[in-house]
Amino acid sequence: MTRLLPLVLSRFDLPAAELHAARLDGELFAIDECFAPIDLAPQASARAASLAAILPARLIAEQRTAAWVLGALLDPPAQHQLCADTAARYRFAGAARFLVREVVLDPTETAVLGGIRVTTALRTAIDLARFCPEFGAAEEDIVAGLARIGGFDLPGAIACLELRRHLPGKVRAARRLRAALPPASIVSPR
Repeated sequence: MTRLLPLVLSRFDLPAAELHAARLDGELFAIDECFAPIDLAPQASARAASLAAILPARLIAEQRTAAWVLGALLDPPAQHQLCADTAARYRFAGAARFLVREVVLDPTETAVLGGIRVTTALRTAIDLARFCPEFGAAEEDIVAGLARIGGFDLPGAIACLELRRHLPGKVRAARRLRAALPPASIVSPR
């Protein structure tokens, strides 16, 4: 019985030379480090599957990586931002291309897409507002895109921030969210 190939192919499925040759022949297209058939529509589950193919299952896509997976960022970040729940007691000894930190996550703040956990659009927007060293027009566009994808607005994002006591970066995040999301925004999920 023949084995079916997964929807997203990585170097673990076929040799890199064959994957690149199929891309040059127009049969596959690149999704970060992986490849997919050209008839596959670019979607969140395919982007997530490209990460799931190369990462341990305990890691969670967050910040810019989650924004890319969810569709608020067009290209994958040069350095993927990942996290591990502190309850998982996990240590990642990976490549420099992956930045991993430990976080405390509520189960409602992640969703499983393409075989990997990804922070929700709201959690991703709040994390970007809290942790981005620079928060300019590009980051504001990402947060606005996440609001459209996640169906949340400024009052909802601020309310989520207010639920957490002693949250580092809370005031800065609220200021940045106010800059990125208009106060009377009406957002509907895609």
